[in-house]
Amino acid sequence: MKRTCSLAALILAAALSLTGCQCQKKIAIGAHRGFWRCDEAAQAQNSIASFRVAQDNGFWGSEFDVNMTADDQLIVVHGPAIQDVEDVRALPLDSLAHIKLPNGEGIPTLAAYIDQAAASPCMMVLEIKPHDSPERDAFVTRAIIDLLKEKGRFDPKQVMFISFSYDVCRYIAENAPEFTNQYLEGDKSPAELHADGINGLDYYYEVFRAHPEWVAEAHKLGMSVNVWTVDEAEVMQEMIDAGVDCITTNEPLLCRELLGSRERRP
Repeated sequence: MKRTCSLAALILAAALSLTGCQCQKKIAIGAHRGFWRCDEAAQAQNSIASFRVAQDNGFWGSEFDVNMTADDQLIVVHGPAIQDVEDVRALPLDSLAHIKLPNGEGIPTLAAYIDQAAASPCMMVLEIKPHDSPERDAFVTRAIIDLLKEKGRFDPKQVMFISFSYDVCRYIAENAPEFTNQYLEGDKSPAELHADGINGLDYYYEVFRAHPEWVAEAHKLGMSVNVWTVDEAEVMQEMIDAGVDCITTNEPLLCRELLGSRERRP
């Protein structure tokens, strides 16, 4: 869908003219739920295949979603609903065995995803989905950290964390402060996040249109800046010009074409 130039976009452009040229900045590409819009992955989001294809194409990162089942098993699925299941968090893992992704895979476990990560240096952009309570959020986050440690992947050079749950982000800030830890909701300024020890933000692009100054403010505080989910060339270019650090997209090849030599690789 074509977008016309908005007042917010003009404000963003004006802010960029004041903050200086970003033309030499390297920008990473995060494949949203893996690189799934391709024959190799057969349109299967959050599949082992979509992660593998992102790795094969040399993208800096591959984003994926983690939920926990009622019997405390960590799975890679956007959720909470999928096909005939209303909430994967309310059922044990074996109750999800009948679900097949478009490429024939079942719902992957996080353990299987971590195993696939060993194939390349592609960053695991691990989104921790909100659960029922702050206590459950902490339990899920702790279980993810424990599994990464068990698998030998608890390394800020190999995995980063993102979440819509502020409780999750604060837990990471307190218990794994060396990791990139980005809040997703878009309702807090960089200064507010920084005050709570959260070292990054990953906001929908409309948030940066409304607050074009937040990219520079975050960088001044030493924070990382990601943007989601950008699939149109016009918006990609707008975010490139804004100087974000990473663009999460369902169209990573289009983003690569626009970035050219400015793409940050693993």
